[in-house]
Amino acid sequence: MDITGQVAVVTGGASGLGAATAKRLAAEGAKVAILDFDAEGGALMAKDIGGIAIKTDVGDQASVAAAFDRVLAELGKPRIAVNCAGIAPAKRIVGREGALSIDSFEQTIRVNLIGTFNVMSYAARAMMEQDALDTGERGVVINTASIAFQDGQFGQSAYSASKGAIAAMCLPAAREMAKQGIRVMAIAPGLFNTPMMETLPEDVTAGIVANIPFPHRLGDPAEYAQMVCQICENAYLNGTTIRLDGAVRLPQR
Repeated sequence: MDITGQVAVVTGGASGLGAATAKRLAAEGAKVAILDFDAEGGALMAKDIGGIAIKTDVGDQASVAAAFDRVLAELGKPRIAVNCAGIAPAKRIVGREGALSIDSFEQTIRVNLIGTFNVMSYAARAMMEQDALDTGERGVVINTASIAFQDGQFGQSAYSASKGAIAAMCLPAAREMAKQGIRVMAIAPGLFNTPMMETLPEDVTAGIVANIPFPHRLGDPAEYAQMVCQICENAYLNGTTIRLDGAVRLPQR
């Protein structure tokens, strides 16, 4: 798919991987809609790239529906949807003095998994109404898993469960949408230099980097955005999850 001129929806586009993706897609000529709960950050990014920003709670179906109504009215039907919105709380299943983390688990599933499913659903419906391109494609959905779906660490049960489900639904979603010419892919990023990582002490970051074989550094969000564009452009990528991780495998802690 030629990205130039296409409408692209990016969730979590106010910062981190989503921001890098929004910038790269805009640079490639796409008309980008940023869906993010951070209204101020989304607006600043949209202004920077010449797109639009819509405050959206991806875990709430009504919020996602309203966001897509605006996308359709202001930009048109999307051919590209990239789900980057997510949270990563670290909690034990049973904590000190028997404290349970069920509420945190529910929230993580709602934002990461249900949010991804909500956006994928509305994006796919809009793509199905598109005319097919010369390649037969009508659109591509790219969801964000995590290497934690295979290498989940201590305290990551909720996060790993949400990301594992995103990876697991990639193939059945791709099979379901194949007749409509819509591809579904997932990227499982490793340890990237995002705002969450920037808050860690230098010694902690150094310890994390020491575990990455090559390149011996944190991932650059621009490399995630590059992968998004490569997936868009390569019509034979479909129904699978790509680890983007510098060959790292996470230890138990």
